[in-house]
Amino acid sequence: MTESRLRTLRDYIRWAVSRFHAEGLYFGHGTDNAWDEARQLVLGALHLPWEMSDSYLDCRLEDDERYDLSVLLHRRIQERIPTAYLLGEAWFCGLPFMVDERVLVPRSPIAELIDARFAPWLPHEPARILDLCTGSGCIGIACAYAFPNAEVALADLSFDALEVAWQNIERHDLEDRVYTVQGDGFAGLPGQRFDLIVSNPPYVDAEDFADMPAEYHHEPEMGLACGSDGLDLVRRMLAEAADHLTDTGTLIVEVGNSQVHVEALYPEVDFTWLEFERGGHGVFLLSAKQCQEHQSLFQSRL
Repeated sequence: MTESRLRTLRDYIRWAVSRFHAEGLYFGHGTDNAWDEARQLVLGALHLPWEMSDSYLDCRLEDDERYDLSVLLHRRIQERIPTAYLLGEAWFCGLPFMVDERVLVPRSPIAELIDARFAPWLPHEPARILDLCTGSGCIGIACAYAFPNAEVALADLSFDALEVAWQNIERHDLEDRVYTVQGDGFAGLPGQRFDLIVSNPPYVDAEDFADMPAEYHHEPEMGLACGSDGLDLVRRMLAEAADHLTDTGTLIVEVGNSQVHVEALYPEVDFTWLEFERGGHGVFLLSAKQCQEHQSLFQSRL
């Protein structure tokens, strides 16, 4: 079917799937296949719910809707812009977040941990939570929903990212207990301690970054790449974490494919590598006691 003959939602989704396959698009920013990507883009562009009945897919579109859809689909194909940026919105833990090219597209497997309220890993419900390297704020804001009595800090080096995070705080009406902090790592949090520190920092090593599909190069490089082994920031986080956890606190950090570098750098440390039913890997957990026990080691390998 030629593009000029597309009339219904189903037509556009089917056409998009065919074009996405033909053009070799990469799917990794919220979907993992052409059908879900096409459905997300077509329905999202028209402000229609993802879960709506398929019977509505045969509804005919107005001319202005067809034009707007065509523009977005061609930008997705030709410019390789992730769908979330084209729509200005991404979903994480069942919650909507405003996103643009100042922040990474939310996709961390940590969402699965949040949905389970980090069971069985936390000794008690956290009163203070830190989302370090927050980006859009999605992890910290989702934690605020999971723990409605907790105070949550969203920390990031990027002023641009914190502007997005603050917009999302306001969107979710959480200004009373979620706040932003600007600083490099823990630098903006002197003397502060938390029951739970969660972080999805930049961790992509130089080799992986060079090989990333075009879609990833629309994201801020400072949110992805972090040195030859991807651990420039993680090293500092580990060296300082003990100073920012309560006695029974927990540190959870995503390092993705750089798990191999973490294990090689710290063979003496018994990291707990968490497993995920919905896919994902490279997320470790350390207790405050472990962070304290190994702090000298972590500092020696900065």
